[in-house]
Amino acid sequence: MIPFVKAHACGNDFLIIEENFAQRRHADLARKLCARNTSVGADGIEFLERKPNGEFFLRLFNADGSEAELSGNGTRCVAAWLASSEGKQHVALGTHGGLRTCQVVKAADPLYLIESEMGVPRVMQRTIELPEIGNVAGAMVNVGNPHFVLFVDTDDFSAHGKSWQDLGARISTSPLFPHGTNVEFVRVISPTEIAFRIYERGCGPTTSSGTGTCASSAAAMALRGVERSLTAIAEGGAQQTVWPANDAVMRLTGPAEIICRGEVAAL
Repeated sequence: MIPFVKAHACGNDFLIIEENFAQRRHADLARKLCARNTSVGADGIEFLERKPNGEFFLRLFNADGSEAELSGNGTRCVAAWLASSEGKQHVALGTHGGLRTCQVVKAADPLYLIESEMGVPRVMQRTIELPEIGNVAGAMVNVGNPHFVLFVDTDDFSAHGKSWQDLGARISTSPLFPHGTNVEFVRVISPTEIAFRIYERGCGPTTSSGTGTCASSAAAMALRGVERSLTAIAEGGAQQTVWPANDAVMRLTGPAEIICRGEVAAL
């Protein structure tokens, strides 16, 4: 049997499994355990490795079995679990996208409010060309993993005559991005608030994304002149971002909640 913890951040849900139970079957376990109708169900699995020196390292596998650099929401879920199970109020978590430090701001177990340092975003305007659609203007943003951000002014976040889900799928899997990309559709509501939708690489539409929140905020701050402290609202709820300057570390604050613990057969 494989012990697991399930947690979510604004509806973006993850399983947390200790690395020693993976037995090099990370991708296979992700595909099987994340299946919504036939298994536990999740957007991805965070495999938690405990180093001999006491450090932590996370490997994130999406529901389709692909490995990603990191997840802001997934990292926060792991921080919430370590706070709940081991009382850790401040934790540094290594990822393939860089070190992420998390600080518990408020705790009412199983719900935690956590501030994370998310690295220095890199924003670059870019127009891509898609078959049957034409030119699509946006921005490439790297926050430890890749994003393509589009600005929209439609209530349903549609663009170029396509739903955001359809256009997001086309961009995410376009040959223009050989390793795939996450895609965000951003609407600026006010100088201190944005709303957005996420098409997540390896997963599809999700209710929230921590790195997507950061990418959307960074693009809006760098290219649309909004304030450097934002409320970013996704379908799953709001998170707060602070980015003092283009060369500074962005901070992300949002909730994470432990859903359950259990065991699943080692398939």
